Amino acid sequence: MFVFLGGFIWVRAQQPVVIPGFTGYAFPTEKYEANLFDAKNGLQNWTDLNQNIQYSFFVRNTGSLEISMTTKNELAGSMVAVSIAGKIFQISINKSTAFTNQLVGKLIITDTGFYTINIKGIKKAGKTIADIQSLELRGAASIGLHTNTKERRNAASVHLRYPISDTSHAIAFYNEIAIPENADVVHSYYMSNGFARGYFGIQVNSSQERRVIFSIWDAGKEAVDRGKVADSNRVKLLAKGEGVIANDFGNEGTGGYSHWVYPWKTGITYKLLVTALPDSATRTTIYTGYFYLPELQKWKLIACFSAPKDAGYLRNLYSFNENFDGANGQLQRKAYFGNQWIQRENGSWQELTQSSFSYDATGKAGDRIDYGGGEKDGRFYLWNGGFQTPTAKFGQVFTRSPLTIKPVIDFTKNADSLAQDSKDKQLIFQAVNNKQLDTTGSKEGVYYQIIKEGTGAFVKVTDTLSVNYKGTLLSNGTVFDQSKDKPAIFPLKRLIKGWQIGLTMCKVGGKIRLIIPSAIAYNIRSRSSKIPPNSVLVFDIEVLSAK
Repeated sequence: MFVFLGGFIWVRAQQPVVIPGFTGYAFPTEKYEANLFDAKNGLQNWTDLNQNIQYSFFVRNTGSLEISMTTKNELAGSMVAVSIAGKIFQISINKSTAFTNQLVGKLIITDTGFYTINIKGIKKAGKTIADIQSLELRGAASIGLHTNTKERRNAASVHLRYPISDTSHAIAFYNEIAIPENADVVHSYYMSNGFARGYFGIQVNSSQERRVIFSIWDAGKEAVDRGKVADSNRVKLLAKGEGVIANDFGNEGTGGYSHWVYPWKTGITYKLLVTALPDSATRTTIYTGYFYLPELQKWKLIACFSAPKDAGYLRNLYSFNENFDGANGQLQRKAYFGNQWIQRENGSWQELTQSSFSYDATGKAGDRIDYGGGEKDGRFYLWNGGFQTPTAKFGQVFTRSPLTIKPVIDFTKNADSLAQDSKDKQLIFQAVNNKQLDTTGSKEGVYYQIIKEGTGAFVKVTDTLSVNYKGTLLSNGTVFDQSKDKPAIFPLKRLIKGWQIGLTMCKVGGKIRLIIPSAIAYNIRSRSSKIPPNSVLVFDIEVLSAK
C-alpha cells in the first residue's frame, strides 16, 4: 500500500519488522529481581516513571518509517513519550486486558546506521505504566532493517587471535591490558591471555567488586557438570596466591577456576603472564598465571594448575571482550591489548605483532552487529555493545608496529612475600616441634642441621661442587629430585639462593640438611609438577669435593 505524504512516498509493508518487547533495555539498568523483560510477555512490571525503556536497530535504507506498539494496561490513563531521531510522539496507552496494537507515529529516516527508540513514562494508571509485547516498524526504512530478536541481550563476544608457528614451543605468553575510562561496564570480562587450555584476565563483577581470573579446562568432553569428570581428566590445583579463591567451574566446559578480588582501575596498564611446563612422561602441562601489581612493582601468583592429557606448549593464543550477563548489552565495552610476547623453550623471546578479529555465535548468527576492533598507537583494541556501527569484519587481520620492549620478569619481587614468609616459618617451626626435623641453627633465612662434620675447607659460593643429594617437599615429604648412580656436579653460583647460603656452613666431606623457605628457593615460579610455587624445600647434601 502506497500513501503520499508531504512529497514522500510511504510504503506500508505487509509484513512489518517486529521488535520483541523482551529485547529492550532499561535506563537506569534494571535490577535482577525486577523481572522487567519476559520472553512471553515482553516488557512487564514497568512501574518507575524515572526509568526509560529503549529499543535499538540498524537501518540500511532511508525513507519512511511508521512505528506502532502492541501494548496493554488494565486501567486507562497511562501516557508515554516515544522519541526517535529528534521526533517525539506522545500517546495514551489503550485500556485493555489483552495486547492491542496502536500507532505511535511516522517519520522520515534520512541516514543509515543505528537508531534508538526511547520510551519515557509520563503518567501511569495503577501499578504499571504499560506492558509492551512488541514494536512494529513499517515503511521503506524498515526494508533490510536489522534488530535482535533473541531473548539474549548480551553484546556479542569479540576476539583477537595471535598466530604463532607450531614449532615455537612457547613456554610463556605475556600480554598487557588497559581499559579506557567509562568502558569498565559491570558484567564484563576482559580476557588478556587466552590459550588452548585456559584463559586469564580481569573482570567487573558488580559496582563494588572486580576480579583477576585464571582458569584451566579439564580433559574430556563433559561440558556442564564437573562432578561427572573422571579423576584422570581433572585439572589439579598445585598452588595459589595469598587471598586467591580456587574451586571448580562448569557449564562452559569444566575445569579448575581461581579468582582474586582486586580493585583494578581504568587507564592503567596491567601486565599478565602465563607459563607452561610440559611433561611428556606424565602427559601433563603445568600452567601458571601471574599478575603484575603496578602500585607495588611486584608479581603476584594467581594460581598454578596441572592439566592432564596435555604435555603441550602454549598454543592457540587469543584475547577477548565478553558481556557475560544480558541486562546491559546496550553499553559499550572496550579494551586495549599491547606488547604481546611469547618465550620459547630455549629462553628467547618473540614479539607478536599480528592478530585477527572474530566473534562468537551471537555475532555469527547476526543477532548483534555492534562490535569492532583494530590497531592504535602500537596496541590492538576490541569493543562490543553500545549499538555503534561495526568497525571490523570476521577474519580481518590487524598489524601493529613492533615495540621491541621485551618483558622483564623478576619473580623475586613477590607481592605476597611477607605473608608467604610467615607461612613458611610456621611450617618449619611446626615440623621442628613435631620432631620431623632438627636444626643446628639458621643463616640468612636458611635453617640447617650438620649431620656429619667434614674434614676439608668450608664450601665457598665460587666453588664447583661434587655432591650426593636428595630433595623433598617439607609439606608432604615428596621426593622431587636426587642424585642417581653418580654424584652431581654443580657450580654453586648457578643454584638457588638457599643452596648458596646454606652450603657455606658445610665443610668438604661433610653432610648437611638444608631447610629452605620458598623465597630463597623457587619462590612463585612453577618449577615442575613436583615443586609447586611457594614450596619449602628440604635437601640432604653430602659434599664430596669442591673446586
